[in-house]
Amino acid sequence: MQKRSELTRQALVRAATELIANGRLADAGLVNICRIAGVSRGALYHHFSSTAELVAEVYAQAHARTTALAEESFEGSGAGAPARFSANLGAAMGEDRLVRAGMRLSAEGSEEPPWLRDELLDRVHARVVEGARHGTATGRRGSSDARPEDLADLAVVVTAGLESLGHTDVRWWDPRTARRIWAMVLPLFEEAAGAEPADAAEAAASGSASARAHDTADTDGTDGPGGTDQG
Repeated sequence: MQKRSELTRQALVRAATELIANGRLADAGLVNICRIAGVSRGALYHHFSSTAELVAEVYAQAHARTTALAEESFEGSGAGAPARFSANLGAAMGEDRLVRAGMRLSAEGSEEPPWLRDELLDRVHARVVEGARHGTATGRRGSSDARPEDLADLAVVVTAGLESLGHTDVRWWDPRTARRIWAMVLPLFEEAAGAEPADAAEAAASGSASARAHDTADTDGTDGPGGTDQG
């Protein structure tokens, strides 16, 4: 009985995720969620006090997934970390409905800012500043005059730009696009860190593989190539 109850809860979360990821939050109403999940209204209210609480659960799960994505990308830091994260996020946005839905939500399950997207970009900014300042503290600062905050701003602009453009053209979410863009930007980060110039493609090579590791945890939350639903 407990297993059946959990399956029902998961079905509700998946239904809300699908509606938000492929449409708008307004589409994730009571009738649509129950129809896609194949459950009654009573079943929904048994697990969640309201659709807003259900949507907040979508946010919470997306938050956990994107936080893990960021931590993996910045593990070991290094000048290439922002490029890795940018490629990983693009892959997740294109292939994982949970991430795509969560990025446009706030913690209370609304479309009011701050969104998960804002928190994620703030995390990127903080990690880049931390990495750049650590390089200075250990005497590894290179020849670049760029301040840590400037590098962090640049990382956010590139990451946010690719994420935003992908909503109208999924090619911007392709990890190969991130690697191509970062190939032109990464030298600034390497100079600031005093690192030997690296191949930007190699620096972001873990993009799609890392994101897919998250996707396989819940195959019902994934899309195929180009963001097209397969299930």
